[in-house]
Amino acid sequence: MNVRQFAAVSLSAAILFGGSFTSASAKGGADEKGYKETYGTSQITRQDMKDMINQHGDDKFTVPSFDASTIKNVESATKTDENGNKIKMDVWDTWPLQNADGTVADYKGYQIVFGLAGDPKNPNDTFIYMFYKKAGDDSIDAWKNAGRVFDDEDKNKANDKYLKGQVEEWSGSALFTDDGEIRLFYTNRGDFDESKELFGRQTLTTAQVNVSEKGDKDLQVDGIEDHKSIFNGGDGKTYENVEKAFEDRNFNNNHTFRDPHYIEDKGRKYLVFEANTGTEYGYSGEDNLYNRAYYGKSMKFFRDELKNLQNSPKKETAELANGAMGIIEINDDYTFKKEKKPLLVSNTVTDEIERPNIFKKDGKFYLFTSTRGSKMTIDGIDDEDIYMLGYVSNSLDGPFKPMNKTGIVLHQDLDPNDITWTYAHYVIPQEESDKFVVTSYMTNRGYFADHKSTFAPSFLLDIKNKKSSVVKDGTLEQGQITYDGQ
Repeated sequence: MNVRQFAAVSLSAAILFGGSFTSASAKGGADEKGYKETYGTSQITRQDMKDMINQHGDDKFTVPSFDASTIKNVESATKTDENGNKIKMDVWDTWPLQNADGTVADYKGYQIVFGLAGDPKNPNDTFIYMFYKKAGDDSIDAWKNAGRVFDDEDKNKANDKYLKGQVEEWSGSALFTDDGEIRLFYTNRGDFDESKELFGRQTLTTAQVNVSEKGDKDLQVDGIEDHKSIFNGGDGKTYENVEKAFEDRNFNNNHTFRDPHYIEDKGRKYLVFEANTGTEYGYSGEDNLYNRAYYGKSMKFFRDELKNLQNSPKKETAELANGAMGIIEINDDYTFKKEKKPLLVSNTVTDEIERPNIFKKDGKFYLFTSTRGSKMTIDGIDDEDIYMLGYVSNSLDGPFKPMNKTGIVLHQDLDPNDITWTYAHYVIPQEESDKFVVTSYMTNRGYFADHKSTFAPSFLLDIKNKKSSVVKDGTLEQGQITYDGQ
């Protein structure tokens, strides 16, 4: 038993039986209660999440309400099945083609978004499609569908063992390069095959997408090239890999390694992604419950919260929770270069801090993530709570400090059966503007016969340093990604 494990057992006994706790420090120094170890990362703390509950209902952070009667499906989101039947698809996570600074790219007068779409009756039908429209027409009806980005055989053409096992395509980001190419980053989700120890392996993946004009009103996908895996966890020390996640066959462990988001800094290329902490950065397990860094500054809060957790049905989930915003540096040819320590972790809070979105604005780096109350371990946050959290830093390496004191930027609390339910909020900086456009998808997948998952109405967000607020009467068109001040 190591020092921290001994401290954990001793502190547990002390709290449960009302005594005091003293142990040797993990570093061999003075006595302490529990231990405090940040591993050089920034934390989403339990204290912040508790305090965030008091910000529920504040108009500055509340996702605007929408008129359900006005919501439209993405009419171009259709496909034909093997029997020739036309299927109206759900469309959920989307991301625009962006310049390196995060602003929306102009591709020969068009705006492009990539998004996950599929048959509402088939939960495993999850693939990336390309939608486009002429810049300046913000109506949802203006969006056209260029079809799937990848052909079924594309995964087999590359000499890549991870691509060969791909069964779904998950979220990512898209860069309009300086030489006019479209570079897509996405998540390859492998088969969940225990016999082959695949366990739904998630791999950060990239390809160049070749696009051309078809007439004077349309775009088409002309295929892909340079299709390759980049990274899926390494040796498990910095980020949990799938082998470590399921070594004991505990499938309650929610393993994540996805949603690569491209960013440049000082001439170097990086991907920020959703992950879980590895064995040298806190990892998971009961020992984590005794790390005060995951709670906040107050010793009283730490003691009270830990005591509650010991008797909580969420205790096991909290032990396993080790979400992270990971970062790797990549080479100019978009191959893996090196791991960097996590930018932000959510140990004991949640395993899922999804869809990282990061950009630099006015000298500061803004990092956003979507997360669900149903995945959290905080009393007072329930299954219907939906969030986008935000953090800001003067450096890409951090430290990242929570916006609006706790990290809250957006909150929604709706019945998932409401067609105006939204998720996967995505902040898009605008050229020469202090306003930011927020996109998301609306309506849960497969819940209704007539209402498909669709582009939600976008809306405006004000951001200034560590403060943000939803702009009053700032609702835009469904799927709108730019704002010209009108």
